Amino acid sequence: MWNSLRATICVVLAGLAAGCATPAGQVPVQGDAGGGGGRTEVVWLGQSAFKITTPQGKVIVTDPWLKTNPLTPERYKRPDAFDRIDVLLVSHGHFDHIADAAALAQRHDVPVRAPGDLNQTLTTLAVLPPRLLPRMNKGGTIEPAPGIKVTAVRAEHSSIYVWRNPASSKDETHPGGEPVGWIIELENGFRIYHAGDTAAFGDMRLIGERYRPDLALVPIGGNFTMDPEEAAWAVKELIKPKAVMPMHYGTNPLARGTAAQFTQAMGQSAVRVIVPAPGQPTSF
Repeated sequence: MWNSLRATICVVLAGLAAGCATPAGQVPVQGDAGGGGGRTEVVWLGQSAFKITTPQGKVIVTDPWLKTNPLTPERYKRPDAFDRIDVLLVSHGHFDHIADAAALAQRHDVPVRAPGDLNQTLTTLAVLPPRLLPRMNKGGTIEPAPGIKVTAVRAEHSSIYVWRNPASSKDETHPGGEPVGWIIELENGFRIYHAGDTAAFGDMRLIGERYRPDLALVPIGGNFTMDPEEAAWAVKELIKPKAVMPMHYGTNPLARGTAAQFTQAMGQSAVRVIVPAPGQPTSF
């Protein structure tokens, strides 16, 4: 299995090196997006994990699968990888999105913002104390840090939480609530749509029209989520952001979609395609 995984990663890295999309770090979106003032830095950490640094220096971390993620740079696998975390977002209960959330929440004393029913499961299992597991649901907008607004939106996927019972040393499968995507609005009005794990669905058009994201982060791996062609269609026809980054690819042999395929499927779209290497910052 490891040989297949390594081969998949090599294909992904080759796609990243293809140079067919806007280079990371050179993305002139700031001037025509958001409310102006300050810069936003986005770092892809593999799969659906991102570190987002806001114009006022706050740090947002999404779907933190880091320690065992083959694409995560080594420096982000360490317990002290982050000097601070102000907002911690988890889109659903699958391991490759929540694996390191509890450890980060405890280390930085930051609540896990996740689907309300997932957080109820985590509370019931005593994974974290209740104060670190506030509940919310789709359509709800919260302000988890001053100047940061987060709204949970629909995602077309599934969600379970697998928990190792310390008494039996066996894995148990528990309800994970319904999966979500996130609209993240920063202090200067810059809006990021983190789609979570999802297939394409008609209400992506509503999300695009209602929130008008400056940057969309969309899964492209296929098998479990949209593949490159479906993701490109959803971006061009439904979401219509100013810029897009592909995610959720290159870590599982079943999810064969690549950034090169996604870029090709985007064609000559007005949406700016950005394909960073893991750990490479992109500024807006």
